[in-house]
Amino acid sequence: MTESIRLLTPDAQYPDDGLIERDLMGPDTVFDIFREREPERLPDDLLARADGIVVWHEMPIDAAFVARIPACRIIARAGVGFDHIDLQATGAAGIPVCNTPDYGTSEVADHAIALTLALRRALPVYHQELSNDPIGAFVTGFDTVHTPLVRRLRGSVFGIVGLGRIGTATALRAKAFGLDVVAYDPYVSAGTEIAVGVRRVDDLGALLAESDVVSLHCPLTDETRGMIGATELAQMKSDALLINTARGGVVDVPALLAAIETGQIGGAGLDVLPSEPPQPDDAIVAAYKNLSKSPLAGRLLLTPHSAWSSPESAADARRLAMETTLLYLREGRLRNLVNEAFLVDPR
Repeated sequence: MTESIRLLTPDAQYPDDGLIERDLMGPDTVFDIFREREPERLPDDLLARADGIVVWHEMPIDAAFVARIPACRIIARAGVGFDHIDLQATGAAGIPVCNTPDYGTSEVADHAIALTLALRRALPVYHQELSNDPIGAFVTGFDTVHTPLVRRLRGSVFGIVGLGRIGTATALRAKAFGLDVVAYDPYVSAGTEIAVGVRRVDDLGALLAESDVVSLHCPLTDETRGMIGATELAQMKSDALLINTARGGVVDVPALLAAIETGQIGGAGLDVLPSEPPQPDDAIVAAYKNLSKSPLAGRLLLTPHSAWSSPESAADARRLAMETTLLYLREGRLRNLVNEAFLVDPR
């Protein structure tokens, strides 16, 4: 008889009772499913009994959390980013951490292009003006004073920072629109740009200075945290767009808002923020609450970390996280391991 497995999800991002998960894992798996953001709201007894943790993006897993899961043999991240997981603490405890990088690629790439199109075609401006006056907007709709970001896409330079799975998918979409795609990624092998059919630069500053749109597709690491700040924004064109569907911490958001307000850059489309949900006193909250009456109107577009979202993508994340968990707990095989550098004596 197969030994039972107990899995705990602290921050489930689905409304059902784990239908996909239960179907994949079978009747011998016990599920403890929560929808919390704060570790202290999770019961100690269930954490202590968990063979595996399947975490989304809202529950921080730090050293204190690791100390509460003595039986845990694997942490599976149902998603790509893992900056909310302490890789060193999990590794020292012998707990492998694996992510699911092979979901949501199309959705995030689509979203990056959608943010670009929405700003370059002034869709937020037109929507707001038509909402205010459905008739009068047809009179003023072509007034370029109201649509300062509108430009022809074809032939403009689309800069991609990070030529991994999502960066590559975004590059292919940008090329289809006739954009001249240039990429910066010091970690992908030489020749990747040839396979994708884009130009490559070896300096971030060079990409920023050349690009009409800069789209970020890099992970959040010590190296990339705050990578786009006041200095970098000053290197961009005065009508350029910054698009971030990667990780919020890559961008200094107050510096970005100031750069847009002062005309240093044209605008920005953001799907991610350094703190999610943002705090009431965050600059982005104040800016967005009064957006229609601020210098940011028509220049700033914010979505709620939804670039990955579609029914298909959500199902993929759930399925892949379960498959990764089962593969290790049943067969001892690891895939998409992200804390290998710190992992000591896996449980």
